[in-house]
Amino acid sequence: MEKGKISSMQMAILLYPTILATGILGVPSITARYAKTDLWLSPILASLIGYATVYIAYKLYKLYPKQTVIQFSEHIIGRIPGKILGFLYLFFYIPITGKILRSYGDFIVDSFMVNTPISVIMASMVILCALIVRGGLEGLGRASQVLSPFFIFPLLILILLVFPDFEFKNIFPLLGEGILPPIKGSIVPGGWFTEFFLITFLLPFLSDRKKGMKYGMISVFAVMMTLVVVNLIVLFILGPATASKVYPLMSVSRYISVADFFEHVESIVMAIWIVGAFIKISVFYYAAALSTAQWLNLSDYRPVVWPIGILIVEFSFWGLPSSMEAGRYDVIIFPFQGILMQTMIPMLLLVIAVIQKRNKRGVDSS
Repeated sequence: MEKGKISSMQMAILLYPTILATGILGVPSITARYAKTDLWLSPILASLIGYATVYIAYKLYKLYPKQTVIQFSEHIIGRIPGKILGFLYLFFYIPITGKILRSYGDFIVDSFMVNTPISVIMASMVILCALIVRGGLEGLGRASQVLSPFFIFPLLILILLVFPDFEFKNIFPLLGEGILPPIKGSIVPGGWFTEFFLITFLLPFLSDRKKGMKYGMISVFAVMMTLVVVNLIVLFILGPATASKVYPLMSVSRYISVADFFEHVESIVMAIWIVGAFIKISVFYYAAALSTAQWLNLSDYRPVVWPIGILIVEFSFWGLPSSMEAGRYDVIIFPFQGILMQTMIPMLLLVIAVIQKRNKRGVDSS
């Protein structure tokens, strides 16, 4: 079904913007509402879910090599329950991809192209992503290698440009209200860290599979450190006003002024977002297409790429009639939905699989 191969490092590079793309804009304001000046601690606590998710996904992969969750769930809980669970995953990843697409469209329209119909912006992105998904995982892995510097370097440039305006005193008091506020602030980014379960769709196609967990964990650490840095940047510039901003990083970019000439460089944030959104949507799109083909027992996933693209665009409108609803979904629904589908259910599958393996060994030894 998938002939291409990627390395473990390519997988890590692919996952980095996939998890970070949506979080880098919204996480600072969301965590600031709960954690206040300790918002930089929340990504560290949230990353624990990411480490656990990678560990669970890798252990399931070791038990069922060359299979994704759509396939090994049938072996673990039976064909019909496995098909039902696979169907639930299909209608988790396809609508989620639509919601990511909607977030991308809302940001572009609200911040830059205010007179452009959002449908045009989203449809053009889906067409671009469909082409890369049809090209296979190998092409997607290479594209992420080429594009990732355009995701990372603008962020480094932004840090250098705003550094003179840092107010380091904004970080105090440390843990002024105890550890509970940062824990509350970690719930929403924790939902994004569960997206590391996408590793289950990549591990079977690694050329160096033994390094899969290592580079998965490295990717979790890289995402965590980036979110900590972004939260600190926003805190040092905006201070208590962070919680009131929809896109705090965009607000920070507007503070840049070098010699009254180089200023208002919002295009840096736009570049970070577009590159990250392209990779994120493509990876989710690929997972949705591969899942659909495996659930239908097709020999190739490419025939379903375009139909799923249409569904993704439709779900971007059906589920979220407005940007306000999209924001409410990200904060209230997705963290718990993500933890359930991408951490809790896989953990339950792993427990059942381990028990089954032990029982089988006991029967064979007797």
